[in-house]
Amino acid sequence: MIQVTTRDVMEKFDLELVSGGEGIGRYITTSDISRPGLEMAGYFTHYPANRVQLLGKTELSFFEMLPASDREERMMRLCSQNTPAIIISRELEVPPELIDAADKNHVPVLKTRLTTTRFSSRLTNFLESKLAPTTAIHGVLIDVHGIGVLLIGKSGVGKSETALELVKKGHRLVADDCVEIRQESENFLIGSPPPLLEHLLEIRGIGIIDIMTLFGASAVRPYKRITLIIELENWDPDKSYDRLGLDEEKMRIIDTNVTKLTVPVQPGRNVSVIIEVAAMNYRLKKMGVNAAEEFSRRLDEMIASNDEMDDF
Repeated sequence: MIQVTTRDVMEKFDLELVSGGEGIGRYITTSDISRPGLEMAGYFTHYPANRVQLLGKTELSFFEMLPASDREERMMRLCSQNTPAIIISRELEVPPELIDAADKNHVPVLKTRLTTTRFSSRLTNFLESKLAPTTAIHGVLIDVHGIGVLLIGKSGVGKSETALELVKKGHRLVADDCVEIRQESENFLIGSPPPLLEHLLEIRGIGIIDIMTLFGASAVRPYKRITLIIELENWDPDKSYDRLGLDEEKMRIIDTNVTKLTVPVQPGRNVSVIIEVAAMNYRLKKMGVNAAEEFSRRLDEMIASNDEMDDF
């Protein structure tokens, strides 16, 4: 998991540091953001101190109504040792009590010109992306007809060569050899290449080639949602392969189950065309058109019809 510090947030959103600069290296461990309205009223029983605290016009206007003795006490409790940062929206004036408490407890206080709601949304998206569970898989990720197809299989089975053929047909390469995957939300996996391998493809006998240089910027993309996994394996004559497509196999990555197909590879099979068709067929299934189920329905009707004729 990538670690995010308050400094990262400050640089990302161009925030102004007001006080508590010694704590700028504090780690942010959750994407949840707190608006401490109840805390301003003095209720700290369930104070989520490990979250970024966002103060807007509502919280600060209420704070100004408090007696001077309560203001200092509230801000000291708000600036706990676990609080990664306190951010003021709309470039509102920072209460002096908050500045003093932040300096004493080394809690960074930052300001943004954005409204509270807009900044909260942007910060949440940023933190969810950075703090999402991650893993890495040996394979190739291709954008085929808008479907993120992850090719897996043993080394030397032809994943990179198949990807090259797909790129020549106008599809886009995301990652080769190593695919970094993060789960940004439930059932939502995003794949991307490691920085070292971005735009690169390894072809045995040729070596490393730069796809963007050879085929242009339209042949690559920096990331893609993974919705289909295709495992390439050498043809095994003793193995029974699915010929109808009624049984849907799943592969679990992090906490997400992804549809998986197994495609046998042997001389004479045009694997790139098979993958194109698999991607289009997957899209049709999501739209409610399932050829395998329609064939099964017709077969059942024919069998039932023949049984009725036999009864006569």
